[in-house]
Amino acid sequence: MSTNKDHLDGMTVFVRVVEKGNFTLAASFLNHSTSYISKEISRLESRLGVRLLNRSTRKISLTDSGRTYYEYCRQIVADAEEAERSISSQHEIPHGVLKISAPISFGHVYLADLLPKFLKAYPDVQMEVNFDDRLVDVIAEGYDVVVRVTNLKDTSLISRKIMSSRIITLASPEYLSRKGCPAHPRDLVEHDCISYAYLQRPAYWDYMSASGEPVGVTVKLQVICNNDELQRSMAVAGVGITRIPSFCCQGELSTGALVPILKEYEFSDLGVYAIYPHRRNLSTKVRVFVDFLVEHFSR
Repeated sequence: MSTNKDHLDGMTVFVRVVEKGNFTLAASFLNHSTSYISKEISRLESRLGVRLLNRSTRKISLTDSGRTYYEYCRQIVADAEEAERSISSQHEIPHGVLKISAPISFGHVYLADLLPKFLKAYPDVQMEVNFDDRLVDVIAEGYDVVVRVTNLKDTSLISRKIMSSRIITLASPEYLSRKGCPAHPRDLVEHDCISYAYLQRPAYWDYMSASGEPVGVTVKLQVICNNDELQRSMAVAGVGITRIPSFCCQGELSTGALVPILKEYEFSDLGVYAIYPHRRNLSTKVRVFVDFLVEHFSR
């Protein structure tokens, strides 16, 4: 009588055979004999009642049933391996270099105070920190964790939401008294605007009406710059109207140095995410750091 463990063993052998391309390499990887691998595949096919692999003297290929079954097995095996790594890593002490990237404003507002607390709790970790509004390549540039403020799209990377923010439209009281206050996004075409260089279309600002209809406007750019802090400073100085995340300007909002406008046309919350490479490569230092961020911002 077969058991759940037998089923998982058979799935693991099947996944490794497909990944390695033949029985011999799979056997070497799993530290078994080729005959054992062959018997496991035959036993699996017999139990399922279908042929999973087409075999020839030189190579193997997946049948249609095998292709479908492989997609399920790959995830199940990965989850099982991750569960074991996760339990084992709980007893490991985080150590080594942790390479982090975050937007400039978010880094200054939040991480500048948080990172020393993390290092105090985990003194065997060293950090390489880069505050940059550029969209970095997590894999190619070797980052362990990247913080992004975005409406997250599909990605091959893993993400955990750590907080929410909003994009708001702002101007100084001096600018509004001099130029007038726009009542509708379309009125922005008559105003001087300050925009973010890394937007796909910096001169196109999109809003949403009360009925849920998109409202887009091409604005006149007085300044385009590559970080939120400069946008905020320009707006405080009365240069023009800008749009930035709310966490960048809490002080200016509380003192009245900047005034929110067009609030009824703004989108819903943006997410702030910790993004990192696939969980199968997740080290203890990354897991502990992401947990640290999530716990802090949940409070």
